[in-house]
Amino acid sequence: MWTETESPIGPLRLVERDGALSAIEFSPYREEACPTQERQDDHPLLLETARQLAAYFAGERRDFDLPLAPVGSDFQQRVWAQLQEIGFGETASYGQVALRLGMTNAASRAVGLANGRNPIPVVIPCHRVIGANGTLTGYAGGLERKQLLLSLEQHSLF
Repeated sequence: MWTETESPIGPLRLVERDGALSAIEFSPYREEACPTQERQDDHPLLLETARQLAAYFAGERRDFDLPLAPVGSDFQQRVWAQLQEIGFGETASYGQVALRLGMTNAASRAVGLANGRNPIPVVIPCHRVIGANGTLTGYAGGLERKQLLLSLEQHSLF
């Protein structure tokens, strides 16, 4: 099932599979990513996902409590799990994520590729990964969205 919700970073398509959130897609949506299931705006998990996202964007929520089912390789799954350890308002470099995975800094490129394939952005906070020199680097949703998400978190800290 899938639905769409509005957000400060544009419309988001939320996709559920087997009782878990499997994707959040940025608009404009890729045709090849179009869910094969029917749209269901009243699906309980999709409603809860939209509710938690709205609270996050309003500065009222820092963490998400949703069942997740991102599809990816074992390495991608490890990277995505590590991204969830980066706290609200914090950032880490690709190299730091590699080191936390028990790899050398040389694996930062592989971490970057896995980061870019994260199917559940915002909830799995790939926007919190930055370049080693502190600069914003690529983001599947575009650098403008990444900057907005990081700014939102910085301004929500007390």
